[in-house]
Amino acid sequence: MNYDNKSIDSILDYANNLIGKTFGEIDKYSRLEHNKGKGNLGQVVEESYFGYDVNSRAEADFAHVGVELKVTPYKVNKNNTISAKERLVLNIINYMEEYKKSFEESSFWTKNKELLLVFYEWKKELERKDYVVKDVMLHKFSEEDLIVIKKDWEIIINKIKAGKAHEISEADTNYLGACPKGANKNSVRSQPFSNELAMQRAFSLKTSYMTYLIRMRLGYNVEQTVSILKGTKKGIEEILHDKFSVYYDKSIDEICKELDINLISKNGSLPKNYAQIISSKILGIKGNKLDSIEEFSKANIKFKTVRIEKNGKIKQHMSLETFKYTEIIKETWEESKLRNTFLEQKYLFVVFRYDENDVLRLDKIKLWNMPLSVLDTKLKETWEETVRVIKEGLVIEVKGNKKYDNMPASTFNRVCHTRPHAQNSRDTYTLPDGRDHVKKCFWLDREYILSVVK
Repeated sequence: MNYDNKSIDSILDYANNLIGKTFGEIDKYSRLEHNKGKGNLGQVVEESYFGYDVNSRAEADFAHVGVELKVTPYKVNKNNTISAKERLVLNIINYMEEYKKSFEESSFWTKNKELLLVFYEWKKELERKDYVVKDVMLHKFSEEDLIVIKKDWEIIINKIKAGKAHEISEADTNYLGACPKGANKNSVRSQPFSNELAMQRAFSLKTSYMTYLIRMRLGYNVEQTVSILKGTKKGIEEILHDKFSVYYDKSIDEICKELDINLISKNGSLPKNYAQIISSKILGIKGNKLDSIEEFSKANIKFKTVRIEKNGKIKQHMSLETFKYTEIIKETWEESKLRNTFLEQKYLFVVFRYDENDVLRLDKIKLWNMPLSVLDTKLKETWEETVRVIKEGLVIEVKGNKKYDNMPASTFNRVCHTRPHAQNSRDTYTLPDGRDHVKKCFWLDREYILSVVK
């Protein structure tokens, strides 16, 4: 052993010598030749470099100092930013035991209190033996992160206690997720307060959290971020409620006067981004850049404005990303972009409403994620019908100056549908049969959004 396993400094110094090496150079026992499994890059480092047997002990890998070793990939994006390639999977959740423990006694905290992270760059064209270790860091959770993570852990545990382990979703939480862990969807476990089998899951740090970590570590195109939790000892939901609730029921004019905001445009109407301007000021963010909020980046929280009209309805459906016709038909539902969007993403709905005098007021905020019970029924139904129609050959009808097709429209299931999302009729994607068709995306129905915020 070329390091002292009872000294964090010694372990870290030794780990730093990994930087610049390929996994082929590290692999003494030809594990990469014989084993095609996904997790064995970590096993190569454990076995060939640190010299300890691959294990699944409840304690941390370097038990004397309470440090767990994790090997994790990042990728360089087309715009030269970098992102984590995947979530960081930690330890399996034992539904029958975990709920009996406090956070401090939990399997998550016992094993993952401190993480020795070995980052490598993933490239599609390379074999795994040619991936290169780019950085090593010892990660300790900040006080602000730990407050959020404790709340996340409690959300997961409370679902187990409620007999709803089978309804756990990664989007339930902010930084600490409970991701599926097993060979396939038939990898299930018993749960203590329900007879229904629940998918086997593991604690994990979300892809968005890991992306923030690696960007800050390597300094790739990182804009200045702002923390809304720093020094507060509060969680994300609590701080958002504290900051926004002061302005509930106040008119836009009243809020602007209090916050010294000038929203009047040249023609006297509100600018399109009025909600973003007001929300940024409420949260103390300069330049209206809500995406510069550290906690929003880590938790993958997206900002959306909802405006309720005088008649109690919403005018607009909520658009998602466009899909390419030739690519969506190659997906499975479980691996689809649509499903993964809602599995990992939360939305901050900032809700405005017109009162009986046509005065626009701040009504409320809601931090929301889509329940699995909706995701794997209504959204799946829309996605499957869309894929079926594209595969079988889209039927396009021309009525007057407009084209209509037979993809799921807004009357399909009152939760999700498809509709155009293009600059004009010439803004198209190619269909599998070679025809060009206007770009479309999935939309959440306005009636469904209204039911969510109410």
